[in-house]
Amino acid sequence: MRCRVAAPLGGAPAPPLGLALLEFGAGFLVGVAVTARWLVLFPMVSLPLGLAVAAGVWVHPLAGVGLVGVQLAGLAGWRLKHPASFRRWITARARARFLAWFRYRRRWVRLLTACGLVVADGDRVRVPRLHDVWIGDCDDLVHVRMVAGHRPDDYSNRAEQLAHAFGAEECRVRVLGPGLVELNFRYHDALAEPVNLPQIIDGGDWTKDAAA
Repeated sequence: MRCRVAAPLGGAPAPPLGLALLEFGAGFLVGVAVTARWLVLFPMVSLPLGLAVAAGVWVHPLAGVGLVGVQLAGLAGWRLKHPASFRRWITARARARFLAWFRYRRRWVRLLTACGLVVADGDRVRVPRLHDVWIGDCDDLVHVRMVAGHRPDDYSNRAEQLAHAFGAEECRVRVLGPGLVELNFRYHDALAEPVNLPQIIDGGDWTKDAAA
């Protein structure tokens, strides 16, 4: 969405300093909103960090530093003792949030325009809406709300273009419902990874063992 900035009275353009301050203020607000969102998404990190900041301000700076050290030690112990839960609650969630932004949200309009999936409506350009993103180990699922006038075949016919645009090896298109399609981006083949097979003992009677 584009916002029109009104000119000062008299028709004179806004001074460069005013535009710079406006851009700085907008960027600052966006940064605050993103930081707040991440703090809410990871309370197991943000709450202890908030306590450390409060202790540093209201008690003593060394108290805050000490609490930060305790927090880091606790996270390290969690990672060593329970790596699966640490990955599920910390690293996997952070990875998913980052890749959803890095791969899709930050360049969504530009890449869909390059693939010819935007619709010009007079002076307006309508872009398919990025509905949801699921990040996997090998592939991602992206749900797209089509604009009026699009058909699922418009995406199926451009599946190869979409795969190359987003840096994936393959893109498969599936219809989820009226006006909603799913793009399955595959980035590498999970079956291509080497698998450790159980050791075969020479001379073992495998038929007998299987029957037992």
